[in-house]
Amino acid sequence: MKIKRIAHLGIAVKDLDPPKKLYCDQLNLESQGEEVVSAQKVKVSFIKVGETSLELLLPTAADSPVAKFLENKGEGIHHLALEVEDIDAAVEELKAAGVRLIDEKPREGAHGSRVAFLHPKSTFGVLLELVQYAEPH
Repeated sequence: MKIKRIAHLGIAVKDLDPPKKLYCDQLNLESQGEEVVSAQKVKVSFIKVGETSLELLLPTAADSPVAKFLENKGEGIHHLALEVEDIDAAVEELKAAGVRLIDEKPREGAHGSRVAFLHPKSTFGVLLELVQYAEPH
């Protein structure tokens, strides 16, 4: 498996506007726009930080995994996303190695990407997301 870079750091929020104001207005970072990812029941806002991004995650439904995260843990870091060259091969390699996966097959993510999450019980308490973009990102 080839990991290319840290793609983004996902942050669960209850409202997109206050953190966007902090990151964009006070810290002078660049907003990369917003998008609803229906399959994951979230609205996301990406903020560019060098070669990576912050991904603000706002749940769009009460049964969204992000809504459950906010209910249990409050706002804060939700996941770390690693960009991989070939997500199908990465998932198969991890599955063969006995790593516990939330997604045994990649699914739709933001920006036309494909994503798969690894269970935190296999990654020392960190929710890891593998991401492969359709186009260079």
